[in-house]
Amino acid sequence: MRDLYPLLFQPVLKDYVWGGRNLARRLGRALPPGNVAESWEIAAHEDGASLVSNGRFAGQPLTAVHAALGLDLIGANNAWAQERGKFPLLVKLLDAHDKLSVQVHPDDDYALAHEGNELGKTEMWVVLHAAPGTQVILGVRAGTTAADFRRAIGDGTLEQHLHTVDIQPGDFICVPSGSVHAILGGALIAEIQQNSNTTYRVYDWNRQANGRARPLHIDKALDVINFAQVEPALSPPRLVDERDGVRRLLLCRNRYFTVERVEFAPGAAYEGACDGRSLEIWGIIEGDVQLDDLALGAVQFALLPAALGPFRVAAAERAICLRCYVE
Repeated sequence: MRDLYPLLFQPVLKDYVWGGRNLARRLGRALPPGNVAESWEIAAHEDGASLVSNGRFAGQPLTAVHAALGLDLIGANNAWAQERGKFPLLVKLLDAHDKLSVQVHPDDDYALAHEGNELGKTEMWVVLHAAPGTQVILGVRAGTTAADFRRAIGDGTLEQHLHTVDIQPGDFICVPSGSVHAILGGALIAEIQQNSNTTYRVYDWNRQANGRARPLHIDKALDVINFAQVEPALSPPRLVDERDGVRRLLLCRNRYFTVERVEFAPGAAYEGACDGRSLEIWGIIEGDVQLDDLALGAVQFALLPAALGPFRVAAAERAICLRCYVE
């Protein structure tokens, strides 16, 4: 379908207590006054839908484009999402200027049973910037039980049960549903996730937002936390393919999405095709590329409809991209 084309978006901005101004300072984004915590780059959720900024769909929310195009947009591999009337993925930038709450996301079965038509959330992070010494919480320490965890929430000693990992720019972290996690401030992160906004907080560092503490969801969190996720370490990327100056590395693969890092040598190009099975999302995180007739730089994201057909990504100079699709 030649009336399909790579879609660019105007993001949806979210102001949470932990946000900052790094989207302006580090990425040159034009922001409204105040702190911005999240920029929903590609979003089709009831809590926020990004607007198309180019081509014949310009000015329309992604929800409307999905309604018009259906599987031609998201692909046959996402038929399960189409049956629920949902766009499958959500792409964000996170300015974790301060600590996020200690939290967990449910899987699909639990979310559908307890949160209406909302899905669970499996996600992954790519670290764009991190101050020296920045850490994330991921999983629990050895020996932690659900009873220990509940008791520690009550007596203020939860931190002794939380496993921390040092992070630096270029790291990636896969965060399956059921993972206890938090970004501990000082990081700018790209996040690819299921299209869900379901979060169960277990601890929010005793802070307040707008004069009150944010709600906790302790019982639901304890229902879904994976206490077998004990002191996980970050995994190295795995080489997928290297030819003609293009190097592809697998970062994260699960039933909801696959994410690769695609590294371009100067003058290299990637020839691909969206053959109807899956949309592709390309995010430029370093350098500049030409995606068909679009000139894109860091940090920008483009959505390639599943029925787009052939496409080409080329880099005159060294560049690094994220490529996301559904297998």
